[in-house]
Amino acid sequence: MTDLLTRLTEMLDDLDADVDETIDLADEIAASGDAGLLPRLQAELDRALAERNAYARELLGGVLAALGGPDVLPALVRASAVDLGDDQDGLAAEIVDLVQADPKEARRLLQPMTGDEDLSVANRADWALRFLP
Repeated sequence: MTDLLTRLTEMLDDLDADVDETIDLADEIAASGDAGLLPRLQAELDRALAERNAYARELLGGVLAALGGPDVLPALVRASAVDLGDDQDGLAAEIVDLVQADPKEARRLLQPMTGDEDLSVANRADWALRFLP
């Protein structure tokens, strides 16, 4: 599976990569259930943020959500708090789905983040908590 993840990151870095193939590959990795990929995915998400790559943030966030479940909410909220000038529809949907899938765990993970010294993170955590059932 690591070879697929390497291929995905290469495709995310390649402006000429086929979008449909990239999305299909991300979906394949997400469907694998391989939680061992989470640290590497988190590192790639961090790199995407540093490089201000909204497209990579969106796809990697979806894969992280699929493999990590509610446990990755803090990482997704922090990633979402970075303004890259995109609409974040996909990433927002992933966050909302995770919050609603396990409300108790979402509250436990996100409530402390509402006091984060980075107001963007605090505001985004507060936003996510509004989707608790």
